[in-house]
This record gives sequence, structure tokens and C-alpha cells, in this order.
Amino acid sequence: MNETRSPLQSFAIYAGALLILIWSGGPFLWQFSTSFQLDKMLTSGSPSLIPHPFTLEHYYNAFFEKQLHRYVWNSLVVSLATTFLCLFVGSLAAFALSRLNIKGRFGVLMVILSVSMFPQIALVGPLYLVATNLGLLDTYTALIITYLALGLPLVTWVLFGYFETLPREIDEAARMDGVSVPGLLWRIILPMSLPSLVTTGLLAFITAWNEFLFALAFTSNIDRQTIPVGIANFTNLYYVPWGDIAAASAVVTVPLILLVLFFQRHIIEGLTQGGVKE
Repeated sequence: MNETRSPLQSFAIYAGALLILIWSGGPFLWQFSTSFQLDKMLTSGSPSLIPHPFTLEHYYNAFFEKQLHRYVWNSLVVSLATTFLCLFVGSLAAFALSRLNIKGRFGVLMVILSVSMFPQIALVGPLYLVATNLGLLDTYTALIITYLALGLPLVTWVLFGYFETLPREIDEAARMDGVSVPGLLWRIILPMSLPSLVTTGLLAFITAWNEFLFALAFTSNIDRQTIPVGIANFTNLYYVPWGDIAAASAVVTVPLILLVLFFQRHIIEGLTQGGVKE
């Protein structure tokens, strides 16, 4: 059914979208502006949104004095490893629960979901003791295993919902052609589920990229510390370098924004299509 909007309705829609854009993008815009301003301008009585004078000093400090690139590398290693493991394990779990004859599968799904309901502050102590006893402190392994446990429930649920929308006739036709159960997953189901894989992979990557508490507890030196911990280390007892923090935050935020914008069509399709079973 084709509906025509009145000028007032169109104005209200665009005005609402503009307000949401300002509300959401305002902090990022101020952050980027702060990264290009001198410290004395940031502490003045009337800070300006437009940098004057314009400076790249904070970016120089972040990369050459604070060694931001080392934190970026650590976060990249941990986040990519976590993302691939979440997609690998989560796709296997979602496929088994969706396409195989498993009794009580929704009970299993509830157990998986319940893992994500525990507050992180309640888990960091016991996990720290486990990591200490296993000699995993200051290693990528401790962070990857922890982030895998955090991201896997979401990945499993989203992929399960998407797999449920795929027609069962595909399974029957594949088996008639002699495709095995693993072949059904790797050769048919996963290629058809690309939007959902992109969505869940991006969500898992962002979760690992932004995580702070476990990275702070499990790492104590720059060789393994991730970006959130590294930025927190910029401050000292008597001084908070707001410009350096803003520059580092801008550097690590821009890639996430670009990823979301680039994959936005897949993200929307992956999140919405799993909500309706055909």
C-alpha cells in the first residue's frame, strides 16, 4: 500500500532524524574538535568548537610519547582472534541447535544466554585467580578466552535466529544430492547467512575492542594492554591530558564508525531478518 505523507509529517520525520543525529554525533564531533585544540584553549573559560589555532600536537603525543600504536596492535590481535573464534564456535552451536534434532534446544539456548547475565565485576575476581594459576596473566590468551565467553552467547543467538529463517527444503535438497551435515553448514548455510555473519562478527569485534575491566585486571604492561587501558594510562596524579585522550579516542573510534557505515546494510538485514520465521 502506497501512502503519501503530508508536508508536516515529512518535516517531523526529518526534524526527528536531525535531532537524533545531533544527540548521537555531538559527543564525537566535540571529541574530534578537542583533539585539534591546544591545552590552554581546552581549559579556557569559553572553549570553542572550532579549533583555533589548529594543532596536531596531541596526535604526536599519543603516538610517539604514549605509544598508542602498541595498544592498537594489541587490541587488533585480541579483537580479530575473538571475532573469528566467536563466529566459528557460534556458527557450529547455532547450526546444531537449529538444524539438528536436539531435545531441549531452547533450554540449551537459555543456558547459553544466562552466561551473559552475570555482571563483569562479579567474574573478574575468580577469573583473575584462574588466570594466575594457569600462568595466563599478561597474555593474549587470557583476554581472548574471556572475550570469547562474553561474545559467544550473542553470536549464537543471532545466528540461531537467522538460521531459523532459512527454508528446511534446502536441507532436504542438499541431502538428496549427497551433502553431509558438515557440508550443509559450510557449503550452503553459511554462504547464505553472510548478512548475519557480518552483523555478529562486527558486534563481537566492537565488544572486544571496547572492553576495559578484564583487560585492566589481566594485563600490567604495554606489551599486552589494549586501547581502553592504554588511554586510561594517559592520566597521572596531577594532570589529565584531555587533548591527548581525545586524539587517541578519535583514532580508535573512526575505524569502528567506518566499519558500521560500510556494513550497515548487512547489519540491518542480519538483525531484522532473524526476527521473522518464514
